[in-house]
Amino acid sequence: MPSDSRFAVLIDADNVSVRYIKLIMDEISKDGIATYKRIYGDWTNPALISWKSALLDNSVLPIQQYSYTTGKNSTDSAMIIDAMDILYSGQVEGFCLVSSDSDFTRLAARLRESGMTVIGMGESKTPNSFIAACNKFKYLDILSAADDEEPEEPPKADLTKKAPTQKEKKSSKKTPSKQAKVKEEPQEEPKTSLRTIRRALRTIVRENSDEDNWIFIGKVGNLLGKRYPDFDVRNFGFSKLTPFLDSLDMFEIKSQRKEGGSPQMYVRLKG
Repeated sequence: MPSDSRFAVLIDADNVSVRYIKLIMDEISKDGIATYKRIYGDWTNPALISWKSALLDNSVLPIQQYSYTTGKNSTDSAMIIDAMDILYSGQVEGFCLVSSDSDFTRLAARLRESGMTVIGMGESKTPNSFIAACNKFKYLDILSAADDEEPEEPPKADLTKKAPTQKEKKSSKKTPSKQAKVKEEPQEEPKTSLRTIRRALRTIVRENSDEDNWIFIGKVGNLLGKRYPDFDVRNFGFSKLTPFLDSLDMFEIKSQRKEGGSPQMYVRLKG
């Protein structure tokens, strides 16, 4: 899909945390240009006040939708109506629906029926029905956690600081550390497990390889993404497809340079 494809980014503020806003915009920029950037919620609700500066910084238009009845989510209807209006305007090639709510499953399916590319974003609690209705689905909590684990640069040594004396060393040994241990949060996991991915990869390579059993890695990733919209190598701690495939210990990998072109990577099943 061309990188200049136009997308309508529609965010359900009732089901998405403000801490994901930068990640959402960064992710959609990999697929195209965010022509529409709208977020839906009842902005009279004090719980949404934290969104204000984030919306200004990212040029996202807030759409006010009052909660007519307690316990009912009226923002879903407003978001769906806007999506259909944008669809019929013919100004975009795709939609990015940001929510963990299964209520948008039918909307995603309807947009795809009209030839739109639909990218879903939400947390790993998102129901399978909504994930399957999208062309591609990204887990915001998993991607955010992966970003937080990026190693920081080690602090530069302070050359002006004097080395501790022998007395200070002994004193530091006696004094117990007061630093509290950070409680590790449980790691969220994608709906499509690694076991399922391994099984699908085996089938894809067998069915689509050439007479020597080799297949272009880019084709493998494309076919796998069509089967499982939520597949993303970053869900498993990798940034590229080739190292991910290599880690599975299932494939032989080779690099082949075509005449006048850059080298391309191919894989085939071991044995």
